[in-house]
Amino acid sequence: MKTSNSEKNIDKELTRVFWRSFQMEFSWNYERQMNLGYIYAIIPVLEKLYKDNKAGLKRALKRHLEFFNMTPHIVTLMLGISAAMEKENSEVEDFDENSINNIKTALMGPLSGIGDSFFWGTLRLIATGIGTSLSLQGNALGPILFLFIFNVPHIIIRFLLVKLGYKLGIEFLSKLQKNGTMEKLTFGASILGLVVIGAMAARMIDISTPLSFVSGENKIEVQGILNDIMPGILQLGAFGAVYYLLGKKVKPLMILLGMAIVGIIGSLIGIF
Repeated sequence: MKTSNSEKNIDKELTRVFWRSFQMEFSWNYERQMNLGYIYAIIPVLEKLYKDNKAGLKRALKRHLEFFNMTPHIVTLMLGISAAMEKENSEVEDFDENSINNIKTALMGPLSGIGDSFFWGTLRLIATGIGTSLSLQGNALGPILFLFIFNVPHIIIRFLLVKLGYKLGIEFLSKLQKNGTMEKLTFGASILGLVVIGAMAARMIDISTPLSFVSGENKIEVQGILNDIMPGILQLGAFGAVYYLLGKKVKPLMILLGMAIVGIIGSLIGIF
C-alpha cells in the first residue's frame, strides 16, 4: 500500500545522490554495467521515500539493479528523473512502476550521445590540447590545467543536473497525470527502449562466420548470404539465445561460460 510522502523534502538526499554518483564506474560489470553504481547513488532517496513501506523499498531496489549504462558525467540528470518518479510512485496508488525503468532505458542512449559528444569529444580534447602544449614546454601547469579545465565544468554540471532532473521530472509527471497521457508515455518509452536494446545488440555483439563454398568458378561466402537475408542475423540469433536462457533462469555466469566455450570451439573448427 502506498503512503503519502508529499510532505517529505528530499533536497538533502539529492545532494547525497550527487556525491555518491562519483562512484558510478567503480563497480562497472559486464553483465549490467553501471547498475550497482546507480543503485548506490539513489539509495538515500529510496530509503527516505519508502521509510514506512519495506515492500516498496524492496521493489525499488530490485528494479534499479537492471542494466544501465550512460555517460557518467551527466548521469545525475537521470538520477534526478528517477528520484522524481520514485517520489510520484510513493505517493500515487495507481502509478505504473514499470515506467521508471522504461524511462531509464529510453533516455540513457540519447543522453549518452550528448554527453559523449561534449565531454569526450569536445571538452577533453580542449583540456588535453592546452595541457599537452604546456607540458611539452616543460611547464608544470600542463597536467594541472588539464585536470582543472576538464573537471571544474564537469563537477558543476553534475551538481546542477541532479536538481534539474528532479525538477523536470516532478513538473513533467504532474502534467502527465493531469492530462492522462502517462500510459501513452510509458508505452512509447517501452518501444524506444526496445529499439535501443536492439541497436545495442547489433552494434555491440561482434560475431561472423568465415565459412564459404565454391559454386562453379565462384566462391560464395556464407556471411554474405546471411547479410542478404538480414544484416546482423547472427547477432540477433546470439541475443535471442541468451534472452531465452535468461528466461529459463539460467545463471548469467553459466551463460558467459557457455558463450566462451562455444566461441573457442567454433573458432578452432572454423565456424566463427
